[in-house]
Amino acid sequence: MDERRHRDEDHAEDLLRRALIDADAAATVALRVEGLALCDALTVVFHGRRDLGTIQTYVAHGRHGAGSALSAEELLRVPCDLDLAEAGDREDAERLYAEQAGALRDALVGADTVLDIWREPLAEAAGASVRVDRRIELEISLPAHRLLPVALVAPERQIVVAPVCGARRLAAGRPPMGIACAQQDVVRVYPLPDDPERCLEDFLALAADRARELASRIEHQEASIERFLELTGEDPPPAA
Repeated sequence: MDERRHRDEDHAEDLLRRALIDADAAATVALRVEGLALCDALTVVFHGRRDLGTIQTYVAHGRHGAGSALSAEELLRVPCDLDLAEAGDREDAERLYAEQAGALRDALVGADTVLDIWREPLAEAAGASVRVDRRIELEISLPAHRLLPVALVAPERQIVVAPVCGARRLAAGRPPMGIACAQQDVVRVYPLPDDPERCLEDFLALAADRARELASRIEHQEASIERFLELTGEDPPPAA
């Protein structure tokens, strides 16, 4: 444990030396997360400015360090921010940084690992191939914040599976995480440790129920319109 703590402290000191912007106004520190199953490598960017009052967290694909230029389109905002307010001095701040950055790193590694486990069950449940989508922006809305800039997509069934998290300052520990399954207007979030096969079975049943409800509603509306047109003497519309 002591050896790991010393490694974390040395790592924190190294990161704090690599400020990318003038520290008098703002500072940016990069933390690399490598050896991932789906993302290959990620860079976590902690960006603090006095006028924002927070040390915001962003995640980008690839390996970036001091002097790297990243556009807004390459950064995923993750609402899990550093909180060093309780630090009594620089040494204490380094310790808190190492603990909080380590908690986020563990969360990213865990989410990437779990998402990779979902890949085969999703392909079997969807009966089609699954691709890894590494875009920062997805076309579908999710009910929680994304934790990783990666998702699994089954295009033929229009199913998207992505790791999500709740907003939390990293001083409170690893953020609450889950796996979101989405298909058009059907979305459900499952706890990260849940069995993927059980979750997908539940989600597909939910999606099927929603599809039947929608078909019944459309049939009801069409019948209502037909009766209304009969009242007004108009010819009913041709059957679809």
